[in-house]
Amino acid sequence: MPVVNDQDIANAVAVLKAGGLVAFPTETVYGLGADASNPDAVARIYAAKGRPSDHPVIVHLADPVQMPLWARDVPQAAHELAKAFWPGPLTLILKRGAAVLDAVTGGQDTVALRVPSHPVALALLRRFGGGVAAPSANRYGRVSATTAEHVRHEFGAAVECVLDGGPCGVGIESTIIDLSRAAPALLRPGHVTAAQLEAVLRRPLAAPDARAPRAPGTLAKHYAPQTPVMLMEPDLVIELAASLTRQGRRIAVLARSALQPVMMGITWIAAPADPVAYGHDLYANLRTLDEAGCDALLVEEPPLEPAWIAVRDRLTRAAAGAEPPDEG
Repeated sequence: MPVVNDQDIANAVAVLKAGGLVAFPTETVYGLGADASNPDAVARIYAAKGRPSDHPVIVHLADPVQMPLWARDVPQAAHELAKAFWPGPLTLILKRGAAVLDAVTGGQDTVALRVPSHPVALALLRRFGGGVAAPSANRYGRVSATTAEHVRHEFGAAVECVLDGGPCGVGIESTIIDLSRAAPALLRPGHVTAAQLEAVLRRPLAAPDARAPRAPGTLAKHYAPQTPVMLMEPDLVIELAASLTRQGRRIAVLARSALQPVMMGITWIAAPADPVAYGHDLYANLRTLDEAGCDALLVEEPPLEPAWIAVRDRLTRAAAGAEPPDEG
C-alpha cells in the first residue's frame, strides 16, 4: 500500500491554506477537498466537478467537538450518533452555524458534517485544523473514485495534490441522516444501516419527504458510467446480452454469477456475493466495465434484502433514465 508521510500531509495542508484542491482518501470514497471557510476555494470544487451550485457538500472534521463550530442547536441525537459511529461512514445533517458559507450548504439552512475514519484523512484534518469541504473526487454525477489512480484519471493536473492512501475500505459513500427537523430521517443509505441508527436513537427513522434538505448523492441520476447502465433480472441479462451480441454489439455485464456464457463481444465481471464486498468493489468494477468501450452495461439486480439497500440505491441511480440498445 502507498505510504503517505508527514511531509505529504504538510504539503497538502499548505495547498488547502493557499486555496487549492486536495484529493484524499476516506474509508468510503476519495474526497475532493478545499478549505470550507474559503469561498473561492469551495468554488474551485464546483468548477472542477461541474457541480450545480445548489448541491451541498459535506464538511469533514477532525473531531466531533468541532460540531458546534459548524452547526447550531446541535441535538442530543447528534452527540449520540457521533459517539457511536464517528470516526466513520456517517454524515449528519444539522442546522447550519452563522458563519457557514452558502457555497457549502447549497444555500440551505442546513450543513452536512462528518468525521472520517481513514488515517490519512484524519492526519490531514488534524494538521489543517479547520473544516474541509469534500464531495467525492469525480466529475459530477459520475462514478465515485475509490483509488488515487481514479482521481488522477478524472482530473489530471486540475487537482494540485492527491494523497494516495490506497483503495478505500468501504467503497460507497457515507450514510446520511437528517437531524435538522423533529424526526430523524435517512436521506442516503450506506455502510451504517438504518437498524444500527435506530438502535442508537431508540426510535424508528422517518422517510424523507418533499421538505427534506437536499443532500449529496441523492439525485435520481447519479454514480453513472458513460456507458448506459441497465439494471435487470438475471435471466433477462443473459437473454438481452445474447440478443445484442448476435447483432455485433459489445456488451459489458456486472453479474452475480461466475458462470460466464460463451459469447463473443461480451465483457464479464462476476461481483462478490457478499453485500459488503460487492459495495467495496462496485465503483472499481463499474469503471473497468465502462472503459471496455461497450454499447451497454447490464447489471444483474442484487437481492431485495436490507443488507443490499445501499448497493441497490447506487445501482438504481446509475441506471436511471437509461434506454436499452435498439435490438433491430
